[in-house]
Amino acid sequence: MLFGISSAHDAALFSLRIKDLLTMIKSEYSQIKKGAVVVWAAFENERYAFRQESSFYYLTGIREPGVVAVIDLDGKSTLYVPEHSGDRSAWVYAQIPLVQENAKKLGFDAIVSMGQAAPGYQFYPLSDKQHYSTLITDLKKIIDVHGTIFTLMPNNAHEYIEQRYLISRFDSFISGFQAACVDIAPLVAMMRRKKDMREIEKMYKAVEVTVLAQGAAAQAISDGITECEVQASIEYMFTGSGGRPAFPSIVAGGKNATILHYNANHDVLKNGQLVVVDVGAELDYYCADLTRTYPVSGSFTKRQKELYNLVLETQEYIATLAKPGMWLSNREKPEQSLNHLAKKFLEERGYGKYFIHGIGHFLGLDVHDVGNMQEPLQDGDVFTIEPGIYIPQENIGIRIEDNYWMAKDGVICLSESLAKKADDVEAMMQEIESDEPEEFLNEEEIDEETELDLAHG
Repeated sequence: MLFGISSAHDAALFSLRIKDLLTMIKSEYSQIKKGAVVVWAAFENERYAFRQESSFYYLTGIREPGVVAVIDLDGKSTLYVPEHSGDRSAWVYAQIPLVQENAKKLGFDAIVSMGQAAPGYQFYPLSDKQHYSTLITDLKKIIDVHGTIFTLMPNNAHEYIEQRYLISRFDSFISGFQAACVDIAPLVAMMRRKKDMREIEKMYKAVEVTVLAQGAAAQAISDGITECEVQASIEYMFTGSGGRPAFPSIVAGGKNATILHYNANHDVLKNGQLVVVDVGAELDYYCADLTRTYPVSGSFTKRQKELYNLVLETQEYIATLAKPGMWLSNREKPEQSLNHLAKKFLEERGYGKYFIHGIGHFLGLDVHDVGNMQEPLQDGDVFTIEPGIYIPQENIGIRIEDNYWMAKDGVICLSESLAKKADDVEAMMQEIESDEPEEFLNEEEIDEETELDLAHG
């Protein structure tokens, strides 16, 4: 596992984000003079490779599990690190160890122990109170002077679950703790939603790896192969390029393609079927999400091509309409809602009832990234456009999904290099594989391609 932070340059970026967040907090809550931002990292789970909580990573760049960042309103920052009775360095690798002498490199003023040593090398949300003792003492000082805890605690069913659990737990440690908390999730979402060029470059790298994986899928699909074998060819390319799946890969043949989040991936593909391949690489915490639909035989039937072209026409039409001021979805303003315009486009052609999901979602550190659907699209947004037609009676599911970056005058397709016209998809599938295995994209190659393609985007 790789923990820590990658460079001092990155640390400067994360410090700037913290500074921007504090500016927003002081503007939004100008009446509050005492308090601190408190955010928790994610925790390890032995069944899964560790991934840092997205907003914690966005604000700090720290990849270590179980840590807590506290930043007071004057900007003084402290990283609280769990103490372990065992030698954690023997179990995991950190590029820059989380110790006081590295605090400045990591963008913090101080790095201190969380509390008393916990057994073993892992730390857990249910670790005993004494293992949080130093943090509890310091947070209690804020509460005792009637300070405010600015943290991530939205009132919904799906966001920041671990952090909200820890807030509740700390309320049992510190009287009045939860009452002193103010939710800053909307402010962090505003920051994360607008992607800067550095983030766009990272996302483009993830897209490039996903394009490579889609090419591997197109070459692997054939009569008699299983969905999971196609999945293996996809995820082989992710791993070999230094990434990992951003979400469970979908390889859905025949009727399975009409199940939107099908990922059992165990059926045998047969000639005459279509296969929906909905996959995305995560590279350096940023995600891609691309879908293509392939004919198992290598050629679309007349009926399949008719429906495929209709889905493609829908996507191309919506992409021409996507500009700042439009909405991804807004039922009050259907004439400015890409989702409603896509449904109307398909309804006029007799297929509205077969488009059963939304036209797209925000994309970034999370596959379904933060972003307020109640606000219009704006410069700096990254999102998907993914129309589809699903007809269970015909065992047909078709989806085409690309990733778009909103500029001032319209969208730039980050995944333009991946074939999607029906004839081009057929040609990609029918290419004769060379004796040489398809090469992975290494970091230098991805960087070079990213610079060239974005410069011409």
